[in-house]
Order: sequence, then structure tokens, then C-alpha cells
Amino acid sequence: MKTIFVVDDTDTNLVMAREALGNDFRVLTMPSAAKMFNLLNKIMPDLILLDIEMPEMDGFTALEKLKQNEQTAKIPVVFLTAHAEAHGTQLSADDFITKPFSVPALQNRVAELIKQSHPEG
Repeated sequence: MKTIFVVDDTDTNLVMAREALGNDFRVLTMPSAAKMFNLLNKIMPDLILLDIEMPEMDGFTALEKLKQNEQTAKIPVVFLTAHAEAHGTQLSADDFITKPFSVPALQNRVAELIKQSHPEG
């Protein structure tokens, strides 16, 4: 089963993402980028859903740090953002999903990205 990290400082978004994706994926939620980097020492996810606006380390900084590390540079990252204009593609984000997200849209985007990045199944 593919593993997805959901990094967001809003509990409601973490719960919604876990409920939306939990039947098809192993979903691990965390409230900060710092917690994500701690967990990356133990578990490599197949995809990361990353909030942009978070205290301590924002999503742009976290993405930059992910891309600088050989181990994590190839993990697909999808920004979760309340700002539709904050497209992360110029920073190598693979996609972005506007919050509040609809469950079917989230499920479809995640499934498609997992399929693209892991064509072997």
C-alpha cells in the first residue's frame, strides 16, 4: 500500500485528508514540516500533501529542503493552499489543490499522481 504524508497545521484538513484517502492509501498526518522531516528519517512516502502557510517552516521552505536532499528530491509534492494563485510549480511542486478541497477532487488528483510517479503499480 502506498504511503502519503499530509502536512497541515489545521486539524480539520488532516482529518478530512485521512478520511478521503485512508481506504486506498496509508495516510500519515503531521501538523508541521519539522515533524515531517523527523518522520522522513524512518519512512519514505510515495507522495506528500503539503500546506503552504504553516508556522515555523512554510511549505515553500519545506519543498526547497525536500528537493535539496537526494533521498527526498523525487517524492511528488502537492501543495495544499487556500490561495489559488499560489501555484507551486515554479518551485517543483507537482501539483496544487485549493482548500477547502473536495474529497473526490483530492482522491482523483492523488490517485493520478501516484499512478504517474509509480507506473509499476
